[in-house]
Amino acid sequence: MKTLVICSGGLDSVTLAWKVAAEADLAGLISFNYGQRHLRELDCAALCARQLGVPHDIVDLRALAALLPGSALTDDQVDVPHGHYQEESMRSTVVPNRNPIMMTIAFGTASARDIDAVALAVHGGDHFIYPDCRPGFIYAFADMQKQALDGVHCPRLQAPFVNGSKADIVRIGSALDVPFADTWSCYEGNDRHCGRCGTCVERREAFMLAQVPDPTDYIDPDFSACAPVHEG
Repeated sequence: MKTLVICSGGLDSVTLAWKVAAEADLAGLISFNYGQRHLRELDCAALCARQLGVPHDIVDLRALAALLPGSALTDDQVDVPHGHYQEESMRSTVVPNRNPIMMTIAFGTASARDIDAVALAVHGGDHFIYPDCRPGFIYAFADMQKQALDGVHCPRLQAPFVNGSKADIVRIGSALDVPFADTWSCYEGNDRHCGRCGTCVERREAFMLAQVPDPTDYIDPDFSACAPVHEG
């Protein structure tokens, strides 16, 4: 099955790309520049495409940053919150409709190119903060695409991690020899992972729970001790 992977360059989506490459026919990666301050992730997505020898498209959505203000990911006036994803303060990292916008473009691309499936790497750890990462949204989006692409080629939607944890993804990636050091998670716009933002805390916790060595260089390597360590 030819599959297009939505790849941000983060640990989850890069692992998904390697998983698809091992189990199916990876048709390519599609990434999005939506004005995020952590643009380094796109370099990691491009590197992933080169490592796997597949095409890579980057869609320019930078105008969204002006249309969707108020998110810590796109608005320099909003500080990136520090702490664990299960803290209420992390809601400032929501970019309204980010996933459905990207997924709609990916589905249109896959339909036009006669690609069998579109895959994305949402997982259970995202459910508390991000409504467009929850199973209900995934199923509803797949049904919507059947209507939107009625009469033309409609790819399948694959979200193999949607009910799993980030630790599960680390275990899968470790088994596939995913180069984790070549992935980017941090929401801050630095040259190194800050170690304090929600996604850095979650990243370190996932390696710890998976009992896999973490190759990430964190500016603050001890901050994750403040996070609750549990799985599920």
